[in-house]
Amino acid sequence: MTIGLTGPPGVGKSTLSSALVRKARSLRKRVGVISVDPSSPFSHGALLGDRIRLTEHFTDHDVFIRSMASRGHLGGLAGATADAALLMDAFGMDVIIVETVGVGQSEIEIAELAQTTIVALQPGSGDSIQVLKAGILEVADIFVVNKADHPMANQLKREIRSMMAMLDFSGWVPELVMTQAVLGEGIEELWNAVEKHVTYLRETGELTAKRREAFRHQVRQLARGRLERRLEEELAVDFNADVDPYAAAARVLRVFGFDSAAEPQRAEEQRAAPQRATVKGL
Repeated sequence: MTIGLTGPPGVGKSTLSSALVRKARSLRKRVGVISVDPSSPFSHGALLGDRIRLTEHFTDHDVFIRSMASRGHLGGLAGATADAALLMDAFGMDVIIVETVGVGQSEIEIAELAQTTIVALQPGSGDSIQVLKAGILEVADIFVVNKADHPMANQLKREIRSMMAMLDFSGWVPELVMTQAVLGEGIEELWNAVEKHVTYLRETGELTAKRREAFRHQVRQLARGRLERRLEEELAVDFNADVDPYAAAARVLRVFGFDSAAEPQRAEEQRAAPQRATVKGL
């Protein structure tokens, strides 16, 4: 069971992670936690402060906590997150919780890695337009309104319901759970929603598709890492002052086997392919 937990900063992701670990351990499950912290674009360091909120689990031999810095990686994860999740699976962890950086509206990469994606939101953090923004909300398998004792919690719940009514769900319809993670309220309902989603994935066969997507995610990350390192090497070469950016980009792409002159012709052939197929069919 791989659970992804994402949401804006301050929503209580680490506290929710701790509560989920506590619930899993009460069921005698071994748990691995991967907490991703943002790296500074200036010093390239990271605080790795998420583990501070997980101190109650430090002495538990069946809980392994791994903090890692994003190191400039976009999408809310780090480049080695998939490797860490794979290792935890190999070492027999029953539940793996992946907590993302928490940058806002672009952390959709977690949906490729996790089987169940939880999007945590907090009341009083913005107007209703924020809730309706596309992207991060569309990857949610479960919505969590944390800090449910806030006066505006029910309003946020209604806004999420309204947003869900505007989307066309084919298959799984996201659950909506109210929690107060500090007090442990709503965690039982959240865990039941996770188990319900995992059961749905198994019964419909989508669990295999999720694992295949996680495999593709890891392959993509490994290939992208090597390409980026090679690209930085090519960009380290000084270009002539009279070379425009497009010509310089074409030169760099030729190193990777791309022929910029052939690209327009290839695109034209791809556009004409359906027309040729139609004529052949007639």
